[in-house]
Amino acid sequence: MSKQTNYQTTTGTVAIGPIQLESGETLTQAVLAYEWVGPADAPVILVCHALTGNHITVGNPEEPGWWNGLIGTGQSVDTDYYQVITFNVLGGCNGSTGPTSINPTTRKQYRAAFPKITIRDMVHAQYLALQNLGVKKLYAIIGGSLGGMQALEWGLLYPCFMEKLIVLAVTPTLSNYGIAYNHIAEEAIKADPNWNRGNYSFSENIRGLEIARMIGMVTYRSPVLFEERFKRLKDGELFEIASYLNYQGEKLAKRFDANSYITLLQAMNSHDIRRSRGNLRKTCESFQCDILAIGYEHDLIYEPKVIREFASYTPNCSYHLVQTSFGHDGFLTEYPKWGKAVKTFLD
Repeated sequence: MSKQTNYQTTTGTVAIGPIQLESGETLTQAVLAYEWVGPADAPVILVCHALTGNHITVGNPEEPGWWNGLIGTGQSVDTDYYQVITFNVLGGCNGSTGPTSINPTTRKQYRAAFPKITIRDMVHAQYLALQNLGVKKLYAIIGGSLGGMQALEWGLLYPCFMEKLIVLAVTPTLSNYGIAYNHIAEEAIKADPNWNRGNYSFSENIRGLEIARMIGMVTYRSPVLFEERFKRLKDGELFEIASYLNYQGEKLAKRFDANSYITLLQAMNSHDIRRSRGNLRKTCESFQCDILAIGYEHDLIYEPKVIREFASYTPNCSYHLVQTSFGHDGFLTEYPKWGKAVKTFLD
């Protein structure tokens, strides 16, 4: 594969027309926002983002994307050799059709009336978007957490559309432990006095969303990391870990929509590759492409032992365990520890 450096980063939206959801409802004028990086005619890799991510995976020097340390010129996924496309998921709040979009029937924002979606709905939407962008074949798909859920469904819904899958920090189904934390997060948002059944004013702070983010952060990182990183007290008033969680909650609430957060939590809850397909072993045997499954030590929600079991059931699947104190968030950091495994698998 020859190196090509003459390319640009493109961002925009692509219309996917009417799309019928698993619920039976139809989104008549859906669009997906995307980022497209890399040289024309190079193999195409699709990136699927996690819960609060977006389509800006690579970004630019002034505003690096959320996976800039893994993907870009000279990185493990080298954009001198590959095209990389990322979509903001259906139901998101960064340019794709979601709760903040205008309902063409009512001419008002969907808000809490946005229909329920599933991981499979997200994948079907991305497939339509790729068709409309002229992409007829993918070399690989990579995603972690919610993105990994999408990657797994890609391999089952469109088994011949890609050659390789890389799934990080994700299990074949969301555990009851994960669903439990998602439920607490959703209830925190809905209990907020400003929630107003999802018809809140955008000028008002949704404290419940901040709390939901704090709940998530506790599961994304490990007890080992918390003990390593934080001192007992800050300024003699607030525990340092409490100050950190407050900061993370406030930061997310400034950039993310509460209705979208709940929409995506519920989509995560629906994740189960066995649904309508049979038992786990039978479902795993349906994958046709090469797969790299990566687990992260201390991941509380997506336990490495469950990922290893998935790999043992799945043809042409290799398993890689990353030793880290970051837990689930390992797939967003410490790239030198596992980026080489990704590069080797792709190349």
